[in-house]
Amino acid sequence: MHHRAPVPSRRTLLTVTAAAAAAAVTGVSTPAHADQDRRLRRIIDRMSLEEKVGQLFVMRVYGHSATAPDQADIDANLQELGVRTAAELVERYHVGGVIYFTWAHNTRDPQQIAELSNGIQQAALAQPTPVPVLISTDQEHGIVCRVGEPATLVPGAMALGAGGSHADARRAAQIAGTELAAVGIRQNYAPVADVNVNPANPVIGVRSFGSDPTAVAGLVAAQVKGYQRAGVAATSKHFPGHGDTAVDSHYGLPTITHTRAQWAELDAPPFRSAIAAGIDSIMTAHIVVPALDPSEDPATLSRPILTGVLREQLGYDGVVVTDSLAMEGVRTKYGDDRVPVLALKAGVDQLLNPPKLDVAWNAVLKAVRDGELTEERLDESILRILRLKSKLGLFRNAYVSRAGVERVVGAAAHLAQADRIAESTTTLLLNEGEFLPLSPASHRSVLVVGADPASPSGTTGPPTTTLAAELRELGFTATALSTGITPTAAKIEEAVAAAAGKDVVVVGTYNVTATSPQRTLVARLVATGVPVVTIAIRNPYDVARLGGQRATLAAYSWTDVELRAAVRVLAGRARPQGRLPVPVQSADDPAKVLYPVGHGLSYR
Repeated sequence: MHHRAPVPSRRTLLTVTAAAAAAAVTGVSTPAHADQDRRLRRIIDRMSLEEKVGQLFVMRVYGHSATAPDQADIDANLQELGVRTAAELVERYHVGGVIYFTWAHNTRDPQQIAELSNGIQQAALAQPTPVPVLISTDQEHGIVCRVGEPATLVPGAMALGAGGSHADARRAAQIAGTELAAVGIRQNYAPVADVNVNPANPVIGVRSFGSDPTAVAGLVAAQVKGYQRAGVAATSKHFPGHGDTAVDSHYGLPTITHTRAQWAELDAPPFRSAIAAGIDSIMTAHIVVPALDPSEDPATLSRPILTGVLREQLGYDGVVVTDSLAMEGVRTKYGDDRVPVLALKAGVDQLLNPPKLDVAWNAVLKAVRDGELTEERLDESILRILRLKSKLGLFRNAYVSRAGVERVVGAAAHLAQADRIAESTTTLLLNEGEFLPLSPASHRSVLVVGADPASPSGTTGPPTTTLAAELRELGFTATALSTGITPTAAKIEEAVAAAAGKDVVVVGTYNVTATSPQRTLVARLVATGVPVVTIAIRNPYDVARLGGQRATLAAYSWTDVELRAAVRVLAGRARPQGRLPVPVQSADDPAKVLYPVGHGLSYR
C-alpha cells in the first residue's frame, strides 16, 4: 500500500534562498552566504546536545518502508539498532543521514525507494528541531551498485576510463544523479578518486578510472560536475588514496608505503581536481600512510591527514565522511567506543555506519560531557552538514513525488545514452588474424560459457544469459552454460562436450588468477579446435593469464549495459573504441608490460 507523504507546512520547513545556497558552494562570504549561515546557526542553537550528536551519524537501517518493514527486518533492526523501523531510528537517535543498501532491503524498486525516503523525511521533520535527513548510497555503477533495473545502469569508472571522454563521464553521472535524486537519494558515495596503480588491489580495481593520475583527475572532475547538475552531492573517495593496496580494508588495515612526494604525484591529483570542481563531500580511507602520519593511525582517525593535509594543505572546507566504521580496517587499533570520538577529533563531519550505533552515539555524547570534545567542535561539523542540506534544497522540500519517479527513472533517453556510452568503452585487446567481428553468416552457432557473479544491484544478469540473449538478438544461435568463477572438472567436461559442432565459443572470464581453473577451462576449449573468444567481465588483467584464444575483449563489469555493448562490438554492430586505462603486465614478469595504457585495437 502506498502512502503519500503529507506536504510539510511552511512552519516545518525552513526556506533558504537560492542565492544563499549558491554562495555556500563557493564558500565566498557574500551577504547571502552570511545570512544563510545565521539561519543555519539558529537551527543549531535550538538543538539539544542529543540532537547535535545525532546529526553527525549516517546509519543503515533494515526495511523497504520507514514505518512498516517486514518482520524479519524489524527483528534485524531490534537486534542491531535497538529500534524497530527507520522512523524510530530517526526519532530515537536524531540521525542526520541514512545509507541505503540492497542487503538491508532498502532498494527493491524505484517507487518503493521514493516512499521509504519520504517516510524517513516525514519522521525527521516531526522532530523537536525539524531537520531533513541526507539519504546516501554507494551507486558507483559498474561493480558497485545499490539501485538496479528498471533504473538506468551506466558504465562504471574503469569503463569510462577506457572511453576517455569527459563529456561521457559527466553525462553518465548526470543520468545517475538525476535518477537517484528522483527517489530521494541526495548524497552518492562516488566517484572513486583512487588511482589504481596496483593490479593486485583486491578492493579498488575497476572501481578506479585508471592508473594515470592526470586522466583520473579529469574524469573525477567531470563526474563531480555531472552529479552537481543533477542536484546530488558527489563524494570522492577514499582519501588520501586507496589505489596502491594489496589488502582489502573491509577485512584488514592496509599500509601505503608511498613517500610524501609519491603521494603528491600519484594519489593527490584526483582529490585536488575534485576540490577544484566544488566537490561536496570526501570520504576517508581506513589505510595507514606513514609518510603523512608517522603515528600509523588509519587516515580516518588521523588529524595530520584530515586536518593537516585535506583541510589546511588542500584547502577543503566541505563535508568529510568516514568510510564505514564497521569495516575491520578502522577497528584494528581502537575500540568501537573510541573510533567515532577520534574521527571527530581528526576532522571528520559524518560518522558512517558504526557497527553498534548506541555504543558510538553514547561515546560521542560522553566525550562532549567529559570535555574531550567541545560542543563548538560539533557545531562546526553540523554547520557543514546543514550547509550541504541547504545547498541541495532539502530545507525547501525534502520530499519526492511518484510522478517524478515515473518521469525520470529508467527514462528511454537515459537508457539509450547509457548504451551509447557503453559502446565507446569496450576494449579490443587481442584479435588474432582479424577474427572479429563475427557474422551470423560465418559463425552462427555460438556457445557462451563462463563466470556468473551475482549482480551488483541484484537486478541484472546472469552474465552468460545476458551475453547469449544479445547474440540471439543480433541473429546468432546462442546457448548459455554457466561454468562459474571456479569451474569444476565435471563442469569443464560439460563445456567441452557442449562446444562440439559450434562455430565459436565465447568465455566470460572473471579475475583469473595463477591457480584459477578458468585457465583450464579456456585451455581445454581451445584444444577442441573451436575458435575461442574471451570477454573479461571485470578486471582487464585476465588476458595475461590466458592463451590460445582468437580474440579478447575487456568489458570492465558484468552489468547488462556493458555486456550487451561488448556483444555489439563482437558482432561488428559497434566499433571497438575503448583504450586500456591501466597497463596489463605479464603474469610471469610484472616488469614486462604486455599491453600498455592506451592499447586498444580497432576494426579496419
